[in-house]
Amino acid sequence: MKPILLFTLAALLCAVQGMSQQARGRLRDFGIAPGVLPPGPLNAITDVAGVRVGHITLIEGDSIRTGVTAILPHGGNIFQQKVPAAIYVGNGFGKLAGYTQVRELGTIETPIVLTNTLSVPVAVKALIDYTLSLPGNADVRSVNAVVGETNDGRLNDIRGRHVTEAHVLQAIAAATDGPVAEGNVGAGTGTVCFGWKGGIGTASRRLPEAAGGYTVGVLVQTNFGGVLQIDGLPVGKMLGRYYMSRMLEDGADGSCMIVVATDAPLDARNLERLAKRAMLGLARTGGIASNGSGDYVIAFSTDPALRVPYQPDGPLLEQRVLHNDFLSPLFLAAIEATEEAILNSLFMARTMTGHKKRTIEALPIDKVLDLWHRHRR
Repeated sequence: MKPILLFTLAALLCAVQGMSQQARGRLRDFGIAPGVLPPGPLNAITDVAGVRVGHITLIEGDSIRTGVTAILPHGGNIFQQKVPAAIYVGNGFGKLAGYTQVRELGTIETPIVLTNTLSVPVAVKALIDYTLSLPGNADVRSVNAVVGETNDGRLNDIRGRHVTEAHVLQAIAAATDGPVAEGNVGAGTGTVCFGWKGGIGTASRRLPEAAGGYTVGVLVQTNFGGVLQIDGLPVGKMLGRYYMSRMLEDGADGSCMIVVATDAPLDARNLERLAKRAMLGLARTGGIASNGSGDYVIAFSTDPALRVPYQPDGPLLEQRVLHNDFLSPLFLAAIEATEEAILNSLFMARTMTGHKKRTIEALPIDKVLDLWHRHRR
């Protein structure tokens, strides 16, 4: 999937200065494959049938480095056919809109939008407008928009609030079910992770048929710190860049938004249990969920049989859901996919200069691979 890009010529020259560096690639492109479960064909959240992702990337002048990422659980009217969902709060220093109703009712009824902290209100209004405009929603009087965020203010003029409602609607309109663009795109355009350039990342895992054959897909917006580990290798420590290594310069605060999708028939209770495991995936990369980090996991099931209609046919809602005893393979899948999605966001991101001429370097893949080959033999 190709993101929508809004560039000025000057910004293009400035923002992609890392293009001449070593070619970027996904983790597996370099022979690093964390975990034991196989990925889906795209190794992306869109391996879960029906899920769509759209980006709009805003890079303008020398200070605008932000964007929007939209995740659609299915291609229909989500308000009329809600999906079972849950939200787990790893650390609540954030501005996630829509949380309480999802927790109370166990469903999501809009696309999920990720953006920067100060653009949450704009995204909420855009989602409301989008939902009210859909055919069949003429009598709708309440919309629970779900919007997550991270603070991209190190590279982006966040106070300028450059994301508009039109940008959010464009990201939704651009959503497709194919490959997902990663790195400096969408809501990850201006983010920082482990002291290097962060961004959007995605990955998936598919269970063997004996365990149900289900797929778990994850998309992340990485903007947090800690001590980077890549498949157990303490890369951050080896490269001398990690939380508390330079107390006046480095920090672990930021945020991480994690979206987990699965086609397994899970209700809201077990989706929350699945969401909790995604935080273990963050921990496996060295993230520490620091005081100022808003770390949230939004999980939903795409199983069509579990959709909740806005207008019920009767008083009883009959559903078949997976037994608790069969969830452990899904837990492992969520952990592994989250870990790899975070690492993909780092491997795909490029060096960027932005607000106040700050430059955040890309993860030095050549140095990482040198460490990998020397220490993982």
